Amino acid sequence: MSSNKREITYFSSAGPNNTEKTLALAKQRADALGLRTILVASTTGETGLAAARLFKGQQVVVVAHSHGFRQANTQEMPAETMEAIRAAGAQLLVCQHALGGVGRAVRVRLGTYEVDEIIAHTLRLFGQGLKVAVEISLMAADAGLATVGEPTLAIGGTGRGADTAVILRPVNVMHFFDLSILEIICMPGGVGV
Repeated sequence: MSSNKREITYFSSAGPNNTEKTLALAKQRADALGLRTILVASTTGETGLAAARLFKGQQVVVVAHSHGFRQANTQEMPAETMEAIRAAGAQLLVCQHALGGVGRAVRVRLGTYEVDEIIAHTLRLFGQGLKVAVEISLMAADAGLATVGEPTLAIGGTGRGADTAVILRPVNVMHFFDLSILEIICMPGGVGV
């Protein structure tokens, strides 16, 4: 039985103050492994644009909130930022959250949680960024922008920015339980230990 030792960076706090370091660590590991697909969550587009520029030449997919996420008929990411992301060579995915679609409507209207949001809350036990990384991989696989089963880099964050990077094997949402997290590169944690 062989073991394989890898380093994980734990940030002392969550949030956008970790974005630059998260992207740098993710780039270093993606290059070392020769990963082709890079998924990054981005609300305003700032993190997505930084990733598109950093990972130039790789298949970068920036996953944004759906239209109407915060307010009907609106998109949180400015149109000019979307264009800049595309101009940097990245693809943009704007669609419903994999773990908060109709289930969220049930919670809002009927006051009870559905299985998708229960899964989301469970993943948040490991950190918001990890939940986001898993969720965007499901969304990208369903959109045909990530290859099911192929090791892929997924970058998420807590609120704004990026603070979590993982390598995983994406699956389509209907095969959620076949998803594999292969490696954690960085995430918030270790506070007070």
